[in-house]
Amino acid sequence: MSIVLRSVAGGCLVALLFGAAACDAGTVVSVPSAAASSPAPGSSGFFGGTDLAWVEITIAMNEELLPLLDLAPTHSADAGVRALAAEVRAGHEQELGVLRSLHDQAKLPSENPHKGMPMPGMVTPEQVTAANATQGAAFDKVLVQHLRAHLEQGVKLALSESKAGVEPQTKSLAAQVMASRGRFLARLTGR
Repeated sequence: MSIVLRSVAGGCLVALLFGAAACDAGTVVSVPSAAASSPAPGSSGFFGGTDLAWVEITIAMNEELLPLLDLAPTHSADAGVRALAAEVRAGHEQELGVLRSLHDQAKLPSENPHKGMPMPGMVTPEQVTAANATQGAAFDKVLVQHLRAHLEQGVKLALSESKAGVEPQTKSLAAQVMASRGRFLARLTGR
C-alpha cells in the first residue's frame, strides 16, 4: 500500500477514534490494482480511507475481545452473562469472516497496526489476565464493564464508517455492527 494511502487511512483512524467524521466521502482512495480492473468510486472494492481504517480497527477490536469472552463459561456466576458472552462471541466471529474478506479485497497489509493499540473499547491482554484471576460476581462485573466499553466504541466507529465510508460492502457491515452492538448494549442495561 502506498505511503499516501497509509497516511490517509491513518488520518481517518484518528478521526474515527475521536468520534469525528473528518474523512468525508470526498476523501476517496482506491487500493492500487491493475489499471484496467480498478473499481469505480462508489462501487464494491473501491475503499476510502475511512473504510480501510474501520476494517483494520474493527478486526483488532474483535480479536482482542475474544479471549475475555472465552473466560465466561468457567468464570461467570450468571447464566445471562454467559449466554450474552457466547452470543457476542458468535457474532464477532461471523463479523471477523466478513472483515477479513474486506481486508483481503482492500489488499491491506497482513500485520494489523491496531492490534494491541490502547484505545477506548479495546480489551488488552493485561485486562484479560486480570479478569482470569477473578471468579463469579467479580468476574461478571469486569466482563460487563469491558464488554460495554467495547460495544459502545464499536457503535461510534461503525457510525463514523456509515457516514464517511464509501465502499458498499463495508458500509453494509457497519450498519449490521451498529444494530448488533445496540441489541447487546440493551441487554447489558441494569447489569
